Amino acid sequence: MSGAASRNTFFVAARVRHGWHTQQEFADAYESHALALGEYAAISVRQVRRWESGRSEWPNRDARRVLESMFGLPLDRLGFIRPGATGRTPLGNPEARPAVGVRASARGKRIRSEFDLTEARHHDGRELIARLRAALEEAARTDGRSGPGDALPGALDVVQVVAATARDVRTDVRRELLALGSRAAELTAWLYHDSGAPAGTVLYWHDRAIEWADLCGDGAMHGYVLLRKAQATGRTDPARMRDLAHAAVHGPWSLPLRARAEALQQEARAMALGGAEPEAVARLLDQAHEALGAAPPVRTVTCTGPLCGGYDLDRLLAQSAVCHREAGRPERAVVLLREHVATGEFAPRDRAFFTAHLTGALAAAGEPDEAAATGLSVLRLAAVPRFGQALRELRRAVGALRPYGRRPAVRELRLALASLPV
Repeated sequence: MSGAASRNTFFVAARVRHGWHTQQEFADAYESHALALGEYAAISVRQVRRWESGRSEWPNRDARRVLESMFGLPLDRLGFIRPGATGRTPLGNPEARPAVGVRASARGKRIRSEFDLTEARHHDGRELIARLRAALEEAARTDGRSGPGDALPGALDVVQVVAATARDVRTDVRRELLALGSRAAELTAWLYHDSGAPAGTVLYWHDRAIEWADLCGDGAMHGYVLLRKAQATGRTDPARMRDLAHAAVHGPWSLPLRARAEALQQEARAMALGGAEPEAVARLLDQAHEALGAAPPVRTVTCTGPLCGGYDLDRLLAQSAVCHREAGRPERAVVLLREHVATGEFAPRDRAFFTAHLTGALAAAGEPDEAAATGLSVLRLAAVPRFGQALRELRRAVGALRPYGRRPAVRELRLALASLPV
């Protein structure tokens, strides 16, 4: 067999699809992902080349865990040959899929469902969906408490189970399963984004969420993922951020009012970043307040319940403060963030994020000592769980404090941030 014929094209295609266009990029991403899973492992370009050659042996246990977490697929579907197998399994062959399983956390034991794939074909799937929903809720709670590294394996497990079983459950269950899978894929995209993964990886999971939402006819979820894409867009591309947020509001679906309010706020932020007139930004924020004010109450806030069920006035006003900061009005941002970060019911991750913005607003308002003290409180919240967005925002704030670099408080913050492992 020629080298071209034996090449592991499944692995190569999956790597490129996730945004790792070179073998070195993949090797770097592998090391970062292993660290997010609590493992200290690295691979060389030579090892990546061996995997892609199709001549490599079945990866060891630690490598299997990292690879399956990175791709959200079992190794059989990445072109690896399981020991004892006689040939390569075609990508997508349901016989290559493992038994259903969900990991509760990065450090926890894998919780096996009572269903294997054969049983799933003959079962109504309700218990399977209930188990997956509970696992997804736990992943979301874990993210809010202890960060994306602990939450990512559980979210990926849910996605993998949905992908492995959607064809095999009864038709009347498939729609509900795909809807749950769309929520899981969107959470996975967010966790990768907060972990600092390549943009291509985040985009892949957002697109998977949209595909499953469309397949099950959930137009509102399609719009919500566009909002999440806007939120994941870097502040250096306000035009794309605005287009995505605008499309979320005005697409051919009925976006729930709380989600509509958040999307309008995101569009306002994009306009502020793009240098729009303050009056135009204020009009969109007024529309966001109107939508939120008309929204019905939500009894229980969950990641599988009503979209943006936890979006409340404190969160809208904290995000509005971010808009004011982006529009060059840091004093107004400081007032709003001081009030609503103190009174709002935010998860540690969100509190760290908004407090990091308060740090930057204080720096821009000429309050370096208070900014530095506030920044140290962000580190206490974000350093151990590695809340990526909060830490990135804090680094931006520290950059704004450079003119005050000789002040003791600022120097302390800068040294504390620099001591964090990359």
